[in-house]
Amino acid sequence: MQTVGLMLCGAVLFLNALMLLGHVDNKSAGLFNIFIGAIQIITPFYVIFTAGGDQWTIFNASGVFLFGLTFLFVGISNLTNFSASGIGWFSLWVAVLALAYAAMSFIQFDDVKFGIIWLMWAFLWTLFFLLLALNKEIAAFTGWVTLFEALFTATIPGFLILIGRWNQVSSTLVEVIALVFVIATIALYVRTRPAVRHRERNSKPVSA
Repeated sequence: MQTVGLMLCGAVLFLNALMLLGHVDNKSAGLFNIFIGAIQIITPFYVIFTAGGDQWTIFNASGVFLFGLTFLFVGISNLTNFSASGIGWFSLWVAVLALAYAAMSFIQFDDVKFGIIWLMWAFLWTLFFLLLALNKEIAAFTGWVTLFEALFTATIPGFLILIGRWNQVSSTLVEVIALVFVIATIALYVRTRPAVRHRERNSKPVSA
């Protein structure tokens, strides 16, 4: 994952989180998704073409495509009012692939920190699948999870890598943050479910 691209992922995820929470207009967010998505398609192509056939440089660059294609898909869907179901099913495919990237981080690169981050991304894409493909009523829940991940899996790591401080962050600290994330996610899901059920009851037609 390229450093600047990682920070830009944080920016898009932040905006998309606010969109899911109802604070940003869909089309406004769509424009930004297309802009950053295009950058994250062009950049990995350049890295791959200049990698000299190095297997792992190409592998690392390939992960950027997952974000770039997702952002482009979201942006085009928002601007054209196309059904988002395609994004949802694509997100399922990306979630499975993100698990493979996590496994490679743990096994091939002995990188616990990014292994955990890839697992968190896999969870986020799974939420997009549930929300957009299966139409689960989890928009607010997904929005808050996206907001957390925008900061702790993209913006902060990207900035720390950029200033040369990421290696000073211990794997233990990332593991603790991941544990807090799991606990907070469970609590958030429990907190948001009653509101969902209330909306569902109120949306049912009144019978005589």
